[in-house]
Parts: sequence; structure tokens; C-alpha cells
Amino acid sequence: MKENASATKSLRETASRLLSEEKVAAVIGYARRNGADMAVPVFVRRPEDAEQLVFDDGCFGNLAVYLAKSEVRALGKLGIVVKGCDLRTVNVLLREHVVDRDDVYLIGVRCAGVDDSGATRCAACESHDPDGCDVVVGDPVDQPKVNAEDRYKDAAEMETRSPEERWEFWRRELDRCIRCYACRQACPLCYCKRCIVEKTAPQWVESSPHLRGNIAWHVARALHVTGRCVGCGQCERVCPVGIPLNAVNQKMAKIVDEWFGFRSGQSPDEQGPFSTFSEDDPEIEIL
Repeated sequence: MKENASATKSLRETASRLLSEEKVAAVIGYARRNGADMAVPVFVRRPEDAEQLVFDDGCFGNLAVYLAKSEVRALGKLGIVVKGCDLRTVNVLLREHVVDRDDVYLIGVRCAGVDDSGATRCAACESHDPDGCDVVVGDPVDQPKVNAEDRYKDAAEMETRSPEERWEFWRRELDRCIRCYACRQACPLCYCKRCIVEKTAPQWVESSPHLRGNIAWHVARALHVTGRCVGCGQCERVCPVGIPLNAVNQKMAKIVDEWFGFRSGQSPDEQGPFSTFSEDDPEIEIL
């Protein structure tokens, strides 16, 4: 893996200082374990342990997933390492009042992209420099211009198919789902205390891994994150059977962008299209 030496050095110094001065109770960052291809999450709680922290092109996990967990927030004020794309997730959590800004210390890392075969988001990333953090580390990164068609590339490819071809594709893909819910667990915006699939009185979504229940689950989840998803790609990355979930998320994001001119996670002060009324909202005939 290619380490960002400048970012790693600054991360360690920043974490050690924050912990020494007791400005945070823990720093959530990345560490290397046993030569694995990907960096793993680590909770650093002592200044001397800050030497574990690293930033390289294997740091593709979205650490913001921990911020919605009550047992993590119970630790106290948290420092957290965020790439620009991860910061968009934090912005949504702030907007939805899941996290208070005073309870987190954002350590932004300038990122040129990660080396993850599933991280197609990096090719269309517009957030290399995380703006709005308490501190930003790492060398400056060129901000390439991203075309709109690249932003929704997976969705656009699906749109070239006929409705019949799409149905056959998704019927085949979703039939492979084993209902492990890894996509839900990895999503930093799936923070409901009780998921709809666990409600049995009445039962809204069948829990058995068959096509009917699988379609209901994935449709319900796609709608739940519509207007909220920031395209971090964690759901698809952790899927053990490789279902291309990014195509679904991109399609929903594309619709919200086209109809409302809204892209989630740009600011903690943004107003979500499904929680805000405007007289200028479009009335679109879908049929």
C-alpha cells in the first residue's frame, strides 16, 4: 500500500495532542494489522497509542458509521478521521441531529483516492479537500473537474437497458441476496434503533432470503436513504455476493439531483428535499 507519509505524521501528532490535552476521549482512525490489504478502524484512547494511526490508499472504510452508535458516543467527545467523502456523511448526521457538532472533533485528511476496486466513487470525487473540519492534514490534492455523467455512471449504464432487461438483471441479482444485512450494518446512515425488517407485528418485509422478500428489503432500504445517501459505496463494498447496490443508490441520487437540484452532504446546514417544503418544488408526472 502507498502510505501518505505527510498525512500519517500529522494525524499521529494531532491525535496525541488532543488526547494529551484531554480535548477528546478517543480518536477514531485507521491502523494496519498483520499486513492486510485494507486498513482497519482503531479507537485510540491514550496519547502513546497514536503511533498506530496511518493514512494510505487502503483507508477506504467510512468511519462515520461509528458516530451514530450510542455506546460510542457514551465515550465522550470524539476525534474522528474523515476523508472528504466521509465528511459528507458527517454533514448528514449533523443535519439530522444524530450528532452534535460540539461532540466531535473533525480531523480532515486530503485524499487523492483509495485503492479499492469497488471505490468507483473516487473517479468522480469532488471532495478531495475536506472543508469544514477542525483541522486538515496532508498535502494539497488537485481537484479534477467532474462531469455530471461521471457522477452517476453506474445508474446511466443501467438506463441504457430496456425495462424488461432491467427487471431480468435485478431479478437475477437480488435472487442472490442472502439477507445478511451487511449493507445495512456498514451504512453510516442506517441508524434506526429498530429496522423495518425486524418488525413482526405487523411484518412489513419477509425475512426469508427469497426473491419476493429480497426485493421488498432492497426497495425499502433504497427509499430510506434517498435524498440522504452520499455515495460512500460501503454497502456494495461489504456485500458478500457482490450485488451492485451503487447503481440503485446512484439512480435515486440522480433523480433527487435532477428534480430538486440537491446533492446530499454538501453542508450540515442544507435542507433535505423530503423534510423541507418549498412553493417552487416541481410537480412531476411520473406516469
